Amino acid sequence: MSLTKNIDRKEFFAAMGISSAALALVCCVGCSASQAKGSTTAAVIAGLNFTLDLNAPANAALKANGGFITSHNLIIARTSSGDYIAAQQACTHQGFTLAYQSDDSQYMCSAHGSTFSEKGIVVNGPAAINLATYKTALSGTSLRIFS
Repeated sequence: MSLTKNIDRKEFFAAMGISSAALALVCCVGCSASQAKGSTTAAVIAGLNFTLDLNAPANAALKANGGFITSHNLIIARTSSGDYIAAQQACTHQGFTLAYQSDDSQYMCSAHGSTFSEKGIVVNGPAAINLATYKTALSGTSLRIFS
């Protein structure tokens, strides 16, 4: 006795469509659940260590409170209180370039509106993962950025 059943083309494609839709739903729900429960901070670049000369014309924006530059795929900023901060330049939502807004003490992605505190923490989405942030140390006119 044979247990196989021949199905026609219409039944085959209907079954495949339902299976594909179910698989897509499981993947989408699984991705959003793992993002919410997974790592909440982007990976820090291990071994990152470089120095900026604050007297160099390219770094002039860092002489004034609220100024920022981009270097080594990071945003390096001087807060309104005069502290130096550094974070990854790419938004954790879809990788668009961030800008530093000193008036609001935050990083902002103009592409989709995500905002992050000066400590790199998500303030408003759609980004769900915090920015990788880096240490800074000022010695004279040399600013060291390191992990």
